[in-house]
Amino acid sequence: MIVRWGLEALEPLLGELGSERPLLVTSERFASADLPVASRFTGVRRHAPVDVVAAATDAARGADADGLVGLGGGSAIDTAKAISAATGLPLVAVPTTYSGSEWTSYFGMRDEARRAKTGGSGANTVAVVYEPALTLELPREESVGTAMNALAHCAEALYAGPCEDAAVGARLIGTWLPVVAAGGSDLAARTRLLEGAMHAGMALAERGLFLAHAMAQALGGRYGVSHGAMNALCLAPALRYNEPVVPEALASLARALGVIDAPERVEDLSRLGGFERLRDFGIPEDELPEAAAETAQRPAARSNPRPVTAADVEALFRSIW
Repeated sequence: MIVRWGLEALEPLLGELGSERPLLVTSERFASADLPVASRFTGVRRHAPVDVVAAATDAARGADADGLVGLGGGSAIDTAKAISAATGLPLVAVPTTYSGSEWTSYFGMRDEARRAKTGGSGANTVAVVYEPALTLELPREESVGTAMNALAHCAEALYAGPCEDAAVGARLIGTWLPVVAAGGSDLAARTRLLEGAMHAGMALAERGLFLAHAMAQALGGRYGVSHGAMNALCLAPALRYNEPVVPEALASLARALGVIDAPERVEDLSRLGGFERLRDFGIPEDELPEAAAETAQRPAARSNPRPVTAADVEALFRSIW
């Protein structure tokens, strides 16, 4: 993967890749961004709905694009990855949040009619351009939520044993997220946090997803709530559930975060974004059994280091409801 820092690197990078007609894939937020692109799709929406992905894919084909530039948060990057998988077009990701999803070939989408998360794989992401200035106007809730998603990538990567990217990512996120949450205009702090997210994404690409992500994905699919916020809430209980079988993973995470109790620190960091309980997001208590059953069937739950049942997941959901 080619990695460049600074948005000014985008134009020469596209030239280096031989892309003369790149399609920008983004949301209305960045619709008028001054970028070296030939055409634009600006209809990205949260959770990359399947109908939006289909429309964006048609736009790429209709524009005769020879490449893609995905600019935005995880939904923009996932939409662009889905187009890349469908068309084979090379993708340059320009993330504006801390999700780290630019490092994987797989992507998530939401089937709004079925209220379920779906997805695919096969994206041809060839490069990432990081521009910390693009994160300066990111609201505190979104900054914390996406950074907690990245921290979940680090935490779950450690289940399979030592992982330098996971440890570096967790250390940077744990150190700099409180600074960013206290004052979002600190460019140096946002740069270090973005570096942490980059390492988290690299750890994710190497190791994959497990229980915390399965819980967050199921809730996001059913209720359309923020993936970052759900990871922020689900990570600590998932860590505690897995601790009996992967104690060294939690010890490694604690060392990276500079604490004794890693799940407790995760909860502290989550509160920086105002994330306290599932009920605060309108998730109904009487639907927790259904959400738990869906979670237990997700691939990330089935590959969890400690076997997990729907009853187990329901108990975890209730602990944070």
